[in-house]
Amino acid sequence: MAEKATEGAEELPGSSPDENEFPFGYPTSICEDVPDQKYLCSNCNNILKKALQTLCGHRYCSACLAWIVRNNKNPICQKCKEEDPSTLSEGSLLAEERAFGDAAINKEISELKVHCVTLGCSWTGIMKNFEEHQSLCEYALIPCHTGCGHMVMRKKLADHLENSCVNNVTMCPKCKRSLSSSEYQKHSCEGSLYKEDKRMPAETLSKEKNHSTPLINKDGCRFSEVGCSFRGSKEKLKEHEKNAVGTHMLLLLQLIKELKATLCPAARAAGSLVPQPALSMNGAEKSISDLHVPAGLEVNGDLEVDCFPVSFVSEDDSILQQIVREKVISELENKLHVFENIVAVLNKEVETSNLEIMAFRRQSELDQNIIRGLELKIAELHRCLTQKDAGLSSLHKSLLFSEQASYDGVFLWKITDVGRKLQDSVTGRTVSLYSPAFYTAKYGYKVCLRIYLNGDGTGKGTHVSLFFVVMKGDYDALLPWPFRHKVTFMLLDQNNREHIIDAFRPDLTSASFQRPVSDMNVASGCPMFLPLSKLQSPKYAYVKEDTLFLKCIIETN
Repeated sequence: MAEKATEGAEELPGSSPDENEFPFGYPTSICEDVPDQKYLCSNCNNILKKALQTLCGHRYCSACLAWIVRNNKNPICQKCKEEDPSTLSEGSLLAEERAFGDAAINKEISELKVHCVTLGCSWTGIMKNFEEHQSLCEYALIPCHTGCGHMVMRKKLADHLENSCVNNVTMCPKCKRSLSSSEYQKHSCEGSLYKEDKRMPAETLSKEKNHSTPLINKDGCRFSEVGCSFRGSKEKLKEHEKNAVGTHMLLLLQLIKELKATLCPAARAAGSLVPQPALSMNGAEKSISDLHVPAGLEVNGDLEVDCFPVSFVSEDDSILQQIVREKVISELENKLHVFENIVAVLNKEVETSNLEIMAFRRQSELDQNIIRGLELKIAELHRCLTQKDAGLSSLHKSLLFSEQASYDGVFLWKITDVGRKLQDSVTGRTVSLYSPAFYTAKYGYKVCLRIYLNGDGTGKGTHVSLFFVVMKGDYDALLPWPFRHKVTFMLLDQNNREHIIDAFRPDLTSASFQRPVSDMNVASGCPMFLPLSKLQSPKYAYVKEDTLFLKCIIETN
């Protein structure tokens, strides 16, 4: 029996399985998005199919791992070689019994979005439905099962068998001609045909097709010689042998007992042994705990009487229990070793992650320091810019003053946007306007004009009010006070016809003409300089293109 099992193992193929059967991983081209590296097999680099994780932490398709182990005496993980050959250890050796199914990855892979790559097919779905679709896809090319050698679309297979398959023929019993099924239904020979030929049922064609389909090869269990009747594919057999250890042990025990019974005829003749019926497969399926029955095995509710003395059976039972116990302990030790390696891999990943986190934190602190330094620099630059803006504003005012200033006591004031400024004066938004400062001489009095376009005091709302203002100057200490020079106001007619002129001499007792103690004295002048009706009248050209001109003359003699 051992020799037969060895021969079966030697008959396994040494090459990779047929690629059309997708025994290895799924091609990455079926995915809607590029799959992550963790979903790829370390051997075929395709998407994992029935993913297994090895002791070294890498993942393989179950078929890939089996193929590597079968074709290499000392299989070593290729990923471990590529990453760091110096770290190769016992954990890098590959073996199917030292790998475990990665349920988490298999679940994630089953939810990946995929599509059919067969030309003409528009199916999309998730990975767990992909193989089912592959077996049903109407656009997939499949070989004709009659062995004619043609590859046809699944949806066109019936038409191929009906009309063009050279192997799907029927011989006319009358004229002995080979005809396709469609030709045979229309065929008629001279004379009368057999009635059976005319009633050719469709079931015959289907039976012929079914007979031409090869049967799936199913192998028997290696323990079939001792009574196991299980049959199935190689994968099913492997799973069966792994799960039916106790059953096979009971069958072997029964065989040993039968062999011993044949070696002790004298004892049987003496009546020391009780005849025992054959142990059936159903009886063998009882648990190992049934071995504790002292007088025999209980099968399907019937007590099976043992052929040997109770002491002998107990000894066999204890040996069998010891074997099973040792096997269970060995399996548990292997699983423990696998989990220890998994924990080691996870600890290594956690340690690496901690180092990366610490590096990120250090970099973050450096970045924060750089950011704070840059913020301080930006604040300093902002202060500098504010100072520069203030300086520029002062220079701009000085430049405007230099451009508009007069040093001979004669000043011409141009006022633009008169309509808008008059409206602002009426609404109270801007009641009055100040002119730029001017001088009676280069080192003389500093003065300016102030105008109320909507009037002030007695002229409010009816007249334009114009006033004269004495300002605090740089050379006031050298000048005689109070201010006593005659002041003349002129509103210029832009057609040079009728200018509005008004003049006055300062009241020497008024505070408006004393030496200023603040930026400027109280204004003094003409509250009823010009009626508003005259300013806005089209007969005059005091305002032209929304602009008026005022002139002030100070007599300095």
